[in-house]
Amino acid sequence: MTTVVVPAGRVVRWVENFSRRHGAAVLSVGDGALHGIAEDGSTFVARLPFEREYAGAADPAAFAEAAAPPEDWGVLLIRKGGFAVARLSGTTITASKVGKRHVQGRTKAGGWSQQRFARRRDNQARAALEAADQHAARILDGLTGPLVYGGIDDAVPDDAIRLPGHINDPRRDVLEKAVGDAQSAIVEVTNA
Repeated sequence: MTTVVVPAGRVVRWVENFSRRHGAAVLSVGDGALHGIAEDGSTFVARLPFEREYAGAADPAAFAEAAAPPEDWGVLLIRKGGFAVARLSGTTITASKVGKRHVQGRTKAGGWSQQRFARRRDNQARAALEAADQHAARILDGLTGPLVYGGIDDAVPDDAIRLPGHINDPRRDVLEKAVGDAQSAIVEVTNA
């Protein structure tokens, strides 16, 4: 099984290409997702972004329309030493901040030096997380829609939707990719 991220605007084309490669697909709706079974036995299950359930017609265009992002939502990415946060209205970023704080790398020194560097690294990482928290609180204050999160496991906000895949060091381009992925359909494909 392969998992792919398909932007909502490309879902119709993706289903057409699936049918072209595997034979005409019979579409159905079940378990909150759009299902497809091709002539050669290959299948796909497409899920809406933001962990929403799909209960519409067995039609790729209707599914793509249901994938529209909410009016107010946010993205938060946190890695050790870096963060990115954005607030969105639909597909438009209305406020954002990308930041980086130095966190010392590991050292091969032993004994007291190793312990001292470990304490320094922990203090630097804690300061970076505090900076991320302050900017996230400012930008996401009063958020009424979902929050999509990616990054280190010990900083996951309550009720956040996990972004699929690995998050690189948060920079502007990584934030923009995360925003795109957050509002895309998640499609699981099983080839026959």
